[in-house]
Amino acid sequence: MTFFRPEAKAVLWRWREVLVAVGVALLGLWWIIGPGQLLALPGWALVVIGGALCLVGVQRARFRGTGDGAGAVQIDEGQIAYFGPLTGGVVALHALERLSLDASQKPAHWKLDAPGQDPVMIPVNAAGSDALFDAFARLPGLRTERMLAEMKAQHGHAVVIWERTPLRPAHALLH
Repeated sequence: MTFFRPEAKAVLWRWREVLVAVGVALLGLWWIIGPGQLLALPGWALVVIGGALCLVGVQRARFRGTGDGAGAVQIDEGQIAYFGPLTGGVVALHALERLSLDASQKPAHWKLDAPGQDPVMIPVNAAGSDALFDAFARLPGLRTERMLAEMKAQHGHAVVIWERTPLRPAHALLH
């Protein structure tokens, strides 16, 4: 017999980092207002740490998919591997040239381009795809909030999220 419905358990698991961060911040507040202000200084440190963890946890929860899509993602020693039913591939993070989100496919796919090989297409809901957040965060100059906004927008076409060397000059505007 389970205590939680599977849907509620999935929601709690998706937001697990945020829940832990709120718990850490509440412990810090309890120490701050506790008896005699004995633990006020470490309490303030816990509140700050809890706030920072909460921000990162919200970003991770927004990125995390259901994990019930086709294929599986594995990240090992700086290499992203996708094992799908029809396609697959491996891309090294240091060789990655362009990261795109292709929302024209259902479900949307991450497109990883590296020179000298075919692009690797990874569904956003593939098993283990939540580990891509940490891998993408290591890309120099990646704007995480922009990536999360594009995931939510679902424009219906491919959008370049990150490029190692931009194809257009920095001063050239798109609009």
